[in-house]
Amino acid sequence: MSSVSIAAAERVGIDLGERSYPIVIGPGLLADPASYADLPASATALVVTNTTVAPLYAQAVCGALGERFRSVRVLELPDGEAHKNWETLNLIFDALLGHGADRKTVLFALGGGVVGDVTGFAAACYMRGVPFVQLPTTLLAQVDSSVGGKTAINHPLGKNMVGAFYQPRLVLCDLDTLQTLPQREIAAGLAEIIKYGPIADMAFLDWIEANIDALVARDASALAHAVRRSCEIKAAVVGQDERESGLRAILNFGHTFGHAIESGLGYGEWLHGEAVGCGMVMAAHLSEKLGGVDIAFVRRLTALIERAGLPVRAPDLGAERYLSLMRLDKKSEAGEIRFVVIDTPGSAVMRPAPDALVRQVLAECCA
Repeated sequence: MSSVSIAAAERVGIDLGERSYPIVIGPGLLADPASYADLPASATALVVTNTTVAPLYAQAVCGALGERFRSVRVLELPDGEAHKNWETLNLIFDALLGHGADRKTVLFALGGGVVGDVTGFAAACYMRGVPFVQLPTTLLAQVDSSVGGKTAINHPLGKNMVGAFYQPRLVLCDLDTLQTLPQREIAAGLAEIIKYGPIADMAFLDWIEANIDALVARDASALAHAVRRSCEIKAAVVGQDERESGLRAILNFGHTFGHAIESGLGYGEWLHGEAVGCGMVMAAHLSEKLGGVDIAFVRRLTALIERAGLPVRAPDLGAERYLSLMRLDKKSEAGEIRFVVIDTPGSAVMRPAPDALVRQVLAECCA
């Protein structure tokens, strides 16, 4: 492939001083050697992927990297959220040590959010930090998890509880990969896209509503705009608050409820985006009870999430189970659960809510 694809691609920058990097968005990027031209010089590269993605894209990526790296190896991990754990992380360390990888070895995370998170965490830890590149192949990873440097694995008691902030050198969003996704994965990615409207940009929410059918149908131009605008919003937030000391927490709208669903059902039973979509419905109900939005807004957001193909009724884990899981959330302080809620449409804040109010939400939203 020629370098026409990289030249025509759109770029969104994340401004973090010496850790700044571009998010490059466009078709045909993975197989284009020019996509990787600005990476640090190294003799070796390790492409970390999974058993689902490897047959689709690993060969093309290795071919493009072969023009820059003397040695390019592939490690295939098992697929799924259930494998986002210590055992999988150690498979990466085993491969790095087994191949004699040094501090200049570049790791490439080729896959969805699980691959990106565990590979980034491995890169943060190996020899106290080696360069890595995000090559997200799911819609959710392109609009959220690949951007911003959050890396982690899950613990049986809580999602993403063991990890590090560690920024990639480059995020390469090849829009062609979205055409090979199962429809369930498209819906999961739409949850994270929808999220950006209520917390930051109501005009974007209007656009999503007008174009949701095109997005579900994978219209290329609609997806390109959605990915770019989502990355722009996340980049602006991360640039102001890299380590989530304040503003960045708004990106977790729906995630406190959503992570409880994932942990309570068992990782992998619901996709992360499915849990977040349902969690946004629950967080919208809580926002209404706290006086931030009216019931019409709750119904509007719920209808959009449902049109995206996402669940809007939460599993009934029991109120006590929900509350105990949410107290393990990283935003909790001294056992007090803190939620991202909408204070006015297009603006979010983080605040505690009385258990009694949360119980009301659970009673209304659980199947």
